[in-house]
Amino acid sequence: MIATSARYRVTAFAISLAALAYIQRVAISQAAGSIQADLGLDKAQLSLVFGAFGLAYALFEIPNGLLGDRLGVRKSLTRIVIAWSIFTALTGAAWNFTTLWITRFLFGAGEAGCFPNLTRMLSTWLPLRSRLKAQALMWACTRWAGAVTPLLVLALVRWHGWRWAFVVLAVLGFIWAAVFYAWFRDDPAQHPQVNAQELELLQEARALTTQEGEAKWYRALLKRPVLILVSQYFCFSFVWYFYVTWLPLYLREGRHVAETEAATLSMLPLLFGGFGSLVAGYAGARIRRRNIAFFGFLFSGLLLFVVTRVDSALGAMVAMGLASFCSDLTMPISWNACVEIGRRNTATISGAMNMFGNFAGFVAPVVGGAILTHSPGNWNLLIYLMVAASFLAATCWLFLEEKT
Repeated sequence: MIATSARYRVTAFAISLAALAYIQRVAISQAAGSIQADLGLDKAQLSLVFGAFGLAYALFEIPNGLLGDRLGVRKSLTRIVIAWSIFTALTGAAWNFTTLWITRFLFGAGEAGCFPNLTRMLSTWLPLRSRLKAQALMWACTRWAGAVTPLLVLALVRWHGWRWAFVVLAVLGFIWAAVFYAWFRDDPAQHPQVNAQELELLQEARALTTQEGEAKWYRALLKRPVLILVSQYFCFSFVWYFYVTWLPLYLREGRHVAETEAATLSMLPLLFGGFGSLVAGYAGARIRRRNIAFFGFLFSGLLLFVVTRVDSALGAMVAMGLASFCSDLTMPISWNACVEIGRRNTATISGAMNMFGNFAGFVAPVVGGAILTHSPGNWNLLIYLMVAASFLAATCWLFLEEKT
């Protein structure tokens, strides 16, 4: 008898949710100009709004990852998607800086735990040989979804204003949550669409995330490889958050391009990054993953430095897109490392890594706002910090041992 294919539907759920998360996360960067004008925000206030998501996301990552390990992915992801969809819709109801900041903070708290739980879901529902490729495809789709978001949000904002744009995006989350909860099961053995042949393919993966690894989750967090892993991800995210927060304003104010052109050029880093994730998923089976990550970060830093030396807006964005391609070579590798290190604590370790990444999501916009407030128009100084972060991330990978 041929094995059933329920695992592929699980992969489709993971990819669709990851893409949706990035559409809703990136949306505010494209709507920022309209929000800033409507609510009368200055750059320092806007930077705090950008950072509110990252701060809340970071604070709630480990608790939500731990809940995924203890209570199961089905309940955890359904709750997460409903919560973030509610606060996505409520973003459109903000009437001043305070209400917008609180809403974005709660949105970040709602979305926290999404990717740790997706990582656990894939590690349970996929054979080990397919896990890295699935992570690569998932992260590629998040980047491509984020890449089309500027044009999507621009169209929604022009259609009926930025407030209703967030309501429309929220509806997609509610639909996903309803379909997922009705179909998904935490254990493949309990799913009616999984036959004995498919279950046999998944036995090793199920054992990895339920029986192996450190029994005490807090001890797992203190291991040296985990500390290095989360440090490199902080550096990675410090750079990445520029692409989903300041980039449209950088193009309009720093490069003096029109709104529509800025929305189009804003696509390049995430578009290129998606291809980087996809390449890493297949190259990781043939090249040492530590080498891919080290050289990815190294060349990302070099290309970001090139951005500061290019006069053409298009040329600068191509260089930034290539930098994103190089850094995103590390994405499926980093998340696969969470499984290899965490084992039964996969979602908790993933949550710790993503927590540090989203602390960077708080720090990077706020630092950017401080730089632009005290030194107006000095975008290159912010990019130099991104160069330094890339080099630090590369250094971290010199001390991470690769597991097979």
